[in-house]
Amino acid sequence: MSFAQIIQDAWNKQAKWLILLRPLSCLYWVGSSFNHKLYQTGVKAVYTAPVPVMVIGNITVGGSGKTPLLIQLIKYLMQRQLKVGVISRGYGGQGPFPALVDMSSKPDEVGDEPCLIVQSTHVPMAVGADRKAAIELLLSQYEIDLIISDDGLQHWALDRQIEWIVLDLNRGLGNEKLLPEGYLREPKSRLETGTVIEHGVQPQSSLNMHLQAGQPYLLNPSENAASLFNPQDQFYAVVGIGFPQRFYKTLESIGIQEFQCHEFPDHYDYEIEDLQFDDHNPIITTEKDAVKILALLQQYPDFATEIWVVPVEAILSQDCYQLLDAQLHQLGISLPQEI
Repeated sequence: MSFAQIIQDAWNKQAKWLILLRPLSCLYWVGSSFNHKLYQTGVKAVYTAPVPVMVIGNITVGGSGKTPLLIQLIKYLMQRQLKVGVISRGYGGQGPFPALVDMSSKPDEVGDEPCLIVQSTHVPMAVGADRKAAIELLLSQYEIDLIISDDGLQHWALDRQIEWIVLDLNRGLGNEKLLPEGYLREPKSRLETGTVIEHGVQPQSSLNMHLQAGQPYLLNPSENAASLFNPQDQFYAVVGIGFPQRFYKTLESIGIQEFQCHEFPDHYDYEIEDLQFDDHNPIITTEKDAVKILALLQQYPDFATEIWVVPVEAILSQDCYQLLDAQLHQLGISLPQEI
């Protein structure tokens, strides 16, 4: 088990030994606070884009449901005829950056989440650690009304007009400690400065979302592949996301009871050996993992084990849409067409 998996497991269990990491958490807080102050005081430059920027992020490490939310908002805004563009760091991609993302982009070049976002929405998108360069590249190629930044909540070099913070109620804030003692990137008080979208089935706020699983589909269909998904099969659950427990609950929600968990770090680069088991029981995975696995399978056309993918859709409360409309209206952006 890798160190990343060990500490992830410790965070989830709120292990007592994490207190040994408190000095490092203090250093992390001093460094991040000092860096933020440099931007606030103008010592470091803050880039303001020529079009409004909306940041969707979280204050925790690992998955919160941010990407499905982002995809749903993109679809909503594009249906309302708004010209949307998306930027992202492109985590896991090797570049060169900045880079435009299209349907032919590969996850090892631009990252797995950007590939998934573009494949799901066909939105104009650019990636790179330098958000200014990514925005400038995007605007040089497309006419854009609104830029949505995938993550980047703590990227103080980028000015933003709207901030949405996704709070996963299933996972919560753990021990509420900063990295590495806990999994918070910023203190809990940060939730008071942005629009918080609660992710869970029993939210306390009217601004909330939950994920709804769709019908699993076969990633590698063949002539001998099963034509129908059978939840009674025994599966190998292969997953490399920030909070794999959410995926396991999703499997149970669609009637799958027999699955063996095989967890990998978030944004993991799969090898074919990771998908090979002693029998031919089917594999089941997430859409984010499927992006990388599909690219891998192109190198192994004879790989015979069925790989099923569980799609999920973010279901937002009506108040989320009403608030977004109001926030955009304050920025001079109107959405006249109802969906």
